[in-house]
Amino acid sequence: MTQPPGTSTSTPGQRLFSRILAVSALLGAGLTAAYLTGRVTAQRALITNDEINTVQVTQGALPAVVRVDVRIRKDQLQQGDDPNETGSGFFYKPNLIVTAYHVVQYQESITVTLYNGKRVNASVEGVDPGIDIAILKVSGATAPKTLAFGDSARLIPGQKFITLGAPIKYNNFIATGVFSASTRSLGRSDGLGEEVGQYFLTTATIQGGSSGGPVLDSRGAVIGVADANASANSLVPGVIGAVIPGDLTKQSLSDLEAVGVPQRGTLGVTLVDLDDLDPALRQLAGLSSNQGALVDEVPAGSAGARAGLRGSLKNNKGQLLSPLGDVIVAIDGTRVTSSFDVIRLIAAKRPGQVAALKVWRNKKEVTVNVTLLKRTLP
Repeated sequence: MTQPPGTSTSTPGQRLFSRILAVSALLGAGLTAAYLTGRVTAQRALITNDEINTVQVTQGALPAVVRVDVRIRKDQLQQGDDPNETGSGFFYKPNLIVTAYHVVQYQESITVTLYNGKRVNASVEGVDPGIDIAILKVSGATAPKTLAFGDSARLIPGQKFITLGAPIKYNNFIATGVFSASTRSLGRSDGLGEEVGQYFLTTATIQGGSSGGPVLDSRGAVIGVADANASANSLVPGVIGAVIPGDLTKQSLSDLEAVGVPQRGTLGVTLVDLDDLDPALRQLAGLSSNQGALVDEVPAGSAGARAGLRGSLKNNKGQLLSPLGDVIVAIDGTRVTSSFDVIRLIAAKRPGQVAALKVWRNKKEVTVNVTLLKRTLP
């Protein structure tokens, strides 16, 4: 119920709490003024070298960071879905922005909010779903600052990470943490990022809205792009941040600008996890393990077809028949457990390089050398 002006419904305890807050605010203001005028020297000890570094890096980088707001297409929405998606990004060129592909995947329209609050329109300039990266081009604005990439291959566990972005729509948000570990897989269910060789894991905050924001080292160089967070299950908020390595992102940006598509290695074939096959089929093929990837379809002209990889036969219901096609069990001497391993290991190579595949064919292992081809626009 609305109270008349000038009345209060607070209890004595609440009024006491209010007075305490008021006194605390006055004390805080006094201490701040004293600190600014140099009369308090004790607080200067709180300004550590690490704090100074964080402030310097973030003040220099924040003008390059943007919030990305996306209106999702109606055909991708179900009843009750929020039609808006929020992510982050950063200028790496005067009119080009890096963001996460999953933020703009189903976009109908895109706007970006600059550091100073100005909003401008943007369009998708290039996409790389394999590592969950996209390039946006802005109109009506020029980058107030651009960020440069560092060397992510030389990172050491324990090294400081600084994340910038708009988690939960809080613009210009700053978080710090460390490079904790790396992992080959996040167990993603969206089919994106399958060509990321390794994700960096960090204690720095990466939440909804952070995706696409820069991850900086203590020199202010971009050593990764914020992508997701990991949690034990869907009911528990993720507290471990997942980062796309900066070297991989930089390579992708160069490919997208020059060719229009990324140029990581691909066999050009479809694969089926051996673990998904009927055990009876595996037994007929003489396979004693469920680790590996079955070659399903081999399109003409693909790198796999040129190397002689054999696909699988199917009946008119699409069911696999015996004998099975080739089963990839190792690449360049590294054993594989699933199709994800095959995709990841092949993607680590570039067109023109050769991948030595160990395949199970006619109940024995044979080696098939595949020369990887350039990717072309669809």
